[in-house]
Amino acid sequence: MRRKKLSLRQQTIMGFIRKFMDANPHPPTVRDIQEACAISSTSVVDYNLRLLNRDGYLRRRPDIARGIELLDEEGQPASIFRRIAVMGYISAGEPLPGPSSDGWSQEPLEILEIPKHMADPQKNLYALKVKGLSMIDALINDGDLVIVESTQDIRDGDMVVAWLKLEEETTLKHIYFEGNQIRLQPANSQMNPIYAKASNVETRGKVVGVLRTL
Repeated sequence: MRRKKLSLRQQTIMGFIRKFMDANPHPPTVRDIQEACAISSTSVVDYNLRLLNRDGYLRRRPDIARGIELLDEEGQPASIFRRIAVMGYISAGEPLPGPSSDGWSQEPLEILEIPKHMADPQKNLYALKVKGLSMIDALINDGDLVIVESTQDIRDGDMVVAWLKLEEETTLKHIYFEGNQIRLQPANSQMNPIYAKASNVETRGKVVGVLRTL
């Protein structure tokens, strides 16, 4: 069944609910919607939520403060998960032979499903499985999975996936820019940093999350 076209106000409400649920593990309250969408009263929000419920855009339980569930076009609950590919292994220790300069191009090792509030749907993300203990003081252990944002917006101190071009190796380290040199710093007092010419280091993204093994 084709759903009715949304009014401008309803589009604003739905847009806010989606963004809120992408960033949080729970739906917004009526008051949250009122304030974020600059609506005059909660009764107006309530009225529009009833229409959205009627027209199949969401399912609502008015007796619960956060009783909003988004629906897809088939009227089924919209997924609250994001799929992220595990593209290989990354060394947290001595650098490992890594992918070619084209990056991880092989088939993913597996596909993760992660709640959207933990994995921004607007970001280009992938995951790598950690080998080694050089980032143990940053609470990243051997066997953990790191969630990596593919970006060139890298700043001093970021934890990055670094590709050493001449060595054709990758490593997981904190990065520091020191003139024409880059320092790749482990988070383990028992291990030494790696120093390399800036021209020999290419970043493949920065770590934005960790899934720990038990």
